[in-house]
Amino acid sequence: MSDPAAQLKALKKTKDFFIGIDSDGCAFDSMEIKHKECFIPNIINSWDLQAVSRFVRQAAEFVNLYSQWRGCNRFPALVMVFDLLADWPEAIERGYKPPAIDALRQWMKEETKLGNPTLTAKVNQTHDPVLTKTLEWSKAVNKSIDNLVHGVPPFPHVRPCLEKFQQVADVVVVSATPGDALEREWAEHDIARYVALICGQEMGSKDEHLKFGAGGKYPANHVLMIGDAPGDMKSAKNNKALFYPINPGDEDKSWKYLYDVALDKFLKGQYAGDFEKGLIDKFMSYLPSVPPWKKK
Repeated sequence: MSDPAAQLKALKKTKDFFIGIDSDGCAFDSMEIKHKECFIPNIINSWDLQAVSRFVRQAAEFVNLYSQWRGCNRFPALVMVFDLLADWPEAIERGYKPPAIDALRQWMKEETKLGNPTLTAKVNQTHDPVLTKTLEWSKAVNKSIDNLVHGVPPFPHVRPCLEKFQQVADVVVVSATPGDALEREWAEHDIARYVALICGQEMGSKDEHLKFGAGGKYPANHVLMIGDAPGDMKSAKNNKALFYPINPGDEDKSWKYLYDVALDKFLKGQYAGDFEKGLIDKFMSYLPSVPPWKKK
């Protein structure tokens, strides 16, 4: 079996710095349309949740867009939605019955590369009905994205940042999105030329992207991960890299500040410590851990 991270491991250092960039919700304003118009309708349809669609929508938007779990992999996010609904009295009163998804939970525990290729292999091996339904849902999501998500540009200031990055750093897309969607989106807006490699879920986790792309090639304080979710920050810290947050709802300002101030701090070795901590503290203030319906 070929090594999915082979391209990353073979990536040559050509600059003194390495910058990893998440795609959905970070470089592109695509999180809202993908989740609200593609993921959520397919959760409702694939899992027969029409009777509680309002609650499904609120739970899924909280998990994927407006909480500390923003940006997490689609399969854990799906399970979290089911678990939130199971703990929501109003949803239970409307007839919600948690689906029996023990096989999905078990697969998530055992598998490190949570994507359609590994799930397809597991389905072919086990023919498990829950895993089969999960795979059908995931494929339906991808089909909806292919059909619907076009012409969504990068956030303002992303292109100037990429032009600036390219001069001083080896730049790699670090994403949990399927690779073919990433390739299409970055090519569609003519920004693929600014990066050395586009890494999707098929090349492993974001942790692995940073580990194999940058690990051992650059000093830790010469590696910067740019992301819009706590998972991006965790991947950076797991690799002893620095993290720059794109604040949800304030993306334009975040990219402009990166261009005007933060990149120079990074290049001059003035980023780690109080400067980074201030950025992260502000970022986390945007992302609660308690759903709004539990605060009532």
